[in-house]
Amino acid sequence: MEAYHDLKLAVLIDADNVPYAYVKEMFEEIAKYGTPTFKRIYADWTKPHITGWKNVLLENAITPIQQYSYSSGKNSSDSALIIDAMDILYTGKVDGFCIVSSDSDFTRLATRLREAGMKVIGIGEKKTLSPFITACDKFIYIEILKKQKTSPADNDNKEQSKGSVSAGISPLNKIGPEITEIILDSVDDLGDENGWAFLGELGSLVIKKKPDFDPRNYGYSKMLPLIRSMNQFEIDERDTGKKNVKHIYIRKK
Repeated sequence: MEAYHDLKLAVLIDADNVPYAYVKEMFEEIAKYGTPTFKRIYADWTKPHITGWKNVLLENAITPIQQYSYSSGKNSSDSALIIDAMDILYTGKVDGFCIVSSDSDFTRLATRLREAGMKVIGIGEKKTLSPFITACDKFIYIEILKKQKTSPADNDNKEQSKGSVSAGISPLNKIGPEITEIILDSVDDLGDENGWAFLGELGSLVIKKKPDFDPRNYGYSKMLPLIRSMNQFEIDERDTGKKNVKHIYIRKK
């Protein structure tokens, strides 16, 4: 997968469009990409449906931003979040943004932040529309963050990829023709003269082509067991000279 290194991230949450039940798992996921230097959440806190978020703000050190709804049917939190994002951008104190929302109205914001050289990670529900997803460098479905019983897909591959399977999650999708074609084409794009492609580079390229790609969407904790399950590739595990560290290369059968 693409290396994001230790980014300084501004985490901006649209409380109206994501469930509060996943907040712990959400910040554990964000920690994989960097350190949240700004953590702000936007809502009209006078509304009763926001009550659940109030209970998790203190323990996660999230700063609530009050934005009154000036007219019915309008989400004024959107504009407050966008204004703050641009203010933070011009401070130059962050390397990227994590926009937590399922609202495609943030598509232009994500595009503008990337134009400014920022990494943009989106987190939202499976219902999020594709324009916002494709405007991000990476998009993570919040449903895959909640750990459940080990999925059948991981169980099937446990012996083949010992140590790569963690607590499972229910798959959101099946490996269909679209993702199969993207992976096959990406192997062709990266392959050397013998057709071998480095698995780490493959994951990064697939994400560039499909920002919401994640092995967990298909019930796998890692890229390798997903590749094994497709039964379309040869796999070569090459020694690096370091204990328990191997480079994985794959090519089409």
